[in-house]
Parts: sequence; C-alpha cells; structure tokens
Amino acid sequence: MRKKQSKKRPLLPDPKFNDQLVTRFVNNLMWDGKKSTAFKIFYDAIELVDERKQDEEKSALELFKEALSNVMPHVEVRSRRVGGATFQIPMQIRPDRKVSLAMKWLITYSRKRNEKSMAVRLANEVLAASKEEGAAVKKRQDVHKMAEANKAFSHFRF
Repeated sequence: MRKKQSKKRPLLPDPKFNDQLVTRFVNNLMWDGKKSTAFKIFYDAIELVDERKQDEEKSALELFKEALSNVMPHVEVRSRRVGGATFQIPMQIRPDRKVSLAMKWLITYSRKRNEKSMAVRLANEVLAASKEEGAAVKKRQDVHKMAEANKAFSHFRF
C-alpha cells in the first residue's frame, strides 16, 4: 500500500451489557445510521432468546456469543491466478475477519428469514446457530467444504 495503514478506532462498549462485541454487532446490524433502532432490535432479540432458551444455566448473551462462535469459519478460499488459470486456494482466516464474517452471516440470514419482525428473526437465527443449525451455520459448513475440496491447491499459497 502507498499510504500507511489506518488506525483501528476503539469501540465503546454497549450501555446494557458493557460489551464491545455487542457494539460491533449492532454497528453491522445498523441501516442508514439508525443506531438506536439497531440497539432496540438487538436488545429485543436478546430478550426473546432469554425467554425461549432451553439451557437455564446460560445467559442470553452467552448463547449469542456461542452462536457467533458456531458460525465463525476457520478457513476460506481465495482466488489466485496462476499461469492463466484461476485457482481457489484455501487459507486460514485472521481472527478479526472470522468475527466479522460470522456477524455478517448471522445478520444476512436473519434478514432472509420470514418471521414478523427483525428482532424475532434475529432471535430465532441466534437460537438455531447456538444449537449448530440454521442457515448461517450451513454457510460456514459450505465454506469449509469448499476449502476441503480445494486442498490440492494449497501449495499455491501467497
């Protein structure tokens, strides 16, 4: 790169749980700069998770974090041109990218569900992901399968 790398701005922890991960998730969830709306959706979803959970010793926030870790991919494929051909090369993912992908997938597949409100959709996707099921977990499994299928090209790593 020509310019120096930009500084990582510190995120303020959210007001209710005092957790930076929640703020990061809400920032991904937010549309058109409506942060208070995004926080309301997230907190409503967490309340719904708290009501519907089967595991009594875990809190709703712990279930959310467990769902996030179940969605996190460990390897992904990257395209690389070698001698006129494009190969899909499996590569390890940086820890911050793992979290970002997991959040994006949880939000994307929550939005694609067809329940009444976004809070209900998000709550159901979080509950499904915490039990290792649901569309976001399937996405992670597909990414892992793709990396496994292209393991033969791993010697082209860059």
